[in-house]
Amino acid sequence: MSKRTRVGIIGAGYISDWHADAIQATDQAELTAVVDNNLAAAQEFAAQRGITAFGSVQELLSAGVVDAVHVLTPPEYHRAVSEECIAGGLHVLVEKPVALSASDVEAMVSAAEGAGVQFAAGHNFLALPSYQRLKALKESGKLGRVSTAEINWCFPLGPLRSGPYGIWMMCETRNLLLELGPHLYAFMQDLFGEIEILHLQTSKEIALPGGGTRPQGWRILARAGGVDVTLNLALVETYDDRSVVLRGSSAMARLDYAKDSLVVAGVNTSDLVLNPLRDALGQSVGYLREGVVNAARQLTSLNQKSPYGLSFRGICDEVYGALGAARQVDARFSGASAIKVMRAIEDTLALLPKPVVHAKPTGTPNPTALVIGGTGFIGRALTRRLAENGTHVRVLSRGKTGPFDDIADKVETVAVSLRDAEGLEAAMQGITHVYHLAKSEDKTWAAALENDVAVTERIAQAALNAGVKRLIYTGTIASYDLSDPQVTITEATGFGEDMESRNIYARSKAECEARLMKMHHDKGLPVTIARPGIVVGAGGPLQHWGIGRWHGAGAVKIWGDGRNTLPFVLIDDVADGLILMAEHDAALGESFNLIGEPMLSARGYFDAIHQKLGARIKVSSGPLGLLYGADAVKFFLKTKVLRRGGLSKPSLRDWKSRAHYSPFDNSKPKEILGWAPEDQRESFIKAAISDAGLLGF
Repeated sequence: MSKRTRVGIIGAGYISDWHADAIQATDQAELTAVVDNNLAAAQEFAAQRGITAFGSVQELLSAGVVDAVHVLTPPEYHRAVSEECIAGGLHVLVEKPVALSASDVEAMVSAAEGAGVQFAAGHNFLALPSYQRLKALKESGKLGRVSTAEINWCFPLGPLRSGPYGIWMMCETRNLLLELGPHLYAFMQDLFGEIEILHLQTSKEIALPGGGTRPQGWRILARAGGVDVTLNLALVETYDDRSVVLRGSSAMARLDYAKDSLVVAGVNTSDLVLNPLRDALGQSVGYLREGVVNAARQLTSLNQKSPYGLSFRGICDEVYGALGAARQVDARFSGASAIKVMRAIEDTLALLPKPVVHAKPTGTPNPTALVIGGTGFIGRALTRRLAENGTHVRVLSRGKTGPFDDIADKVETVAVSLRDAEGLEAAMQGITHVYHLAKSEDKTWAAALENDVAVTERIAQAALNAGVKRLIYTGTIASYDLSDPQVTITEATGFGEDMESRNIYARSKAECEARLMKMHHDKGLPVTIARPGIVVGAGGPLQHWGIGRWHGAGAVKIWGDGRNTLPFVLIDDVADGLILMAEHDAALGESFNLIGEPMLSARGYFDAIHQKLGARIKVSSGPLGLLYGADAVKFFLKTKVLRRGGLSKPSLRDWKSRAHYSPFDNSKPKEILGWAPEDQRESFIKAAISDAGLLGF
């Protein structure tokens, strides 16, 4: 039996879970380590997986616990990290985009060849079972001679409309194609060979906060191996069509690589009467077969074999199978293939028009307000409203830039870790008001205590040490029990004593509030708490999960029957409310529910979208009892079968609260702060829907 390869993951972000699951499902691989500059994130990931955490690649190399690594860092670090690992004698699999240029990929591949280690490109969709069937079908000649192909990535890209705008993909127009393009170009190169780029057309430009635009439509004409290929990227709110269509002289094949399904439409020899019937029945049987197979596969694997998950399993099977057999990795994932893909992307990017450079305003900000989480939806609106009012702002962000270039004379962005107590205190020097809008996305209560509650306490202590006049913290109305339509919620309602039965986000926010108020009473922390409702307006997403569970841009299962009035509030009204909390002494030590005037139910909201935007979104009721039951089964399987710990136990009350059955009384912020949320229905709909850019165009 061949030796199992010990594998480490470098980068503990979102994609790391997919890689880890695939590695652990691969017979010839063993997940042993994770590396992240954020050691706490690495340790949390390691604890869930039973592996070792490291804070640097050098520590990993020195420990000698891995034979190979998956490089999952942001793309600008791929080359440096890969070459460091290659120099340390490790095999490397690099997520797409493999690097930022063809010359970088060539250097990485050359380094691997020189060190005698394996290099693999993370073009994961090429590992799908349905894609391998498509390729075999094409090579068998059963499609006839293929003349044209269409490769599509039509899938909404939320950050274009609602951020975050500071992530690598959003920093430059070219990064969009570098991030998404490798999927399409890898298909084209693997199916047809050398690529020649003929034409590029971009469309549906969207304006970004701070200046600049990004295209949401890309149409690329190419030729590869004698086949005319059209590549389409549509990043607006659109029907999910991630497909490869091959048109041959005998048949047409359509691969849906997001669903791992392949359907073929071919000619038949029936007469004119039966021909269309046989054609339609043949395709129907094909779709039925693919759907049944995929449903059965996911059901029996507890959703561990979703199409996306299968793609990572497939690449891991090939990469570690090749290592175990001491052979070259399949050409789909080879360095040579990665070089060709990157060259074709570079040729396409060379056709992009030069970006318009917007001059930044001159002047140096003199901030007196600090916004933590200022690049998020609420944070952006608050920062801009503060600047409009003449208050200069310091924004804490993970990066050194933010979406405020057009007001750079009033807003500065600084990068400070929320785990750095000294850095936080330094960032608060000269600051009178701190707005804490940051939140963490945690799967376990232990992680929430570390990433949300401890962070909030650290910020509060820094504010005390720096002598700020007011700390405004944003909690959430989700912490309330909203399951009873007979109970009207006010700030005096309280959250209840059994928060352990609530979802982790609601429980964590409630715990943060409790600890802040304790610091207010014990240490004199000058804190005010805001709890915004369902926030809508320009810069917010169409697919708002406070309303329901979305299935793409065109269908939503609302929480409950969707007929009760929801606690909507406009984003600009939230920003105004937060500012008023800082200005009024009467707000000290108080909490305020920022809920707009009663306007729309969930169904009324989607009716208004249809009326104003012409888009009829399919709405279905979400039976909360059944959703709770399904959640309880998942909890049992995750804890008893998959042995995952620290998860929040489902509760029916928690599920009912998602429907926001309980109405709100918003009189407190209006009476104490003079807050005046929009009270005219048509004006509300205009701001929340007509002018909100929900569909991206």
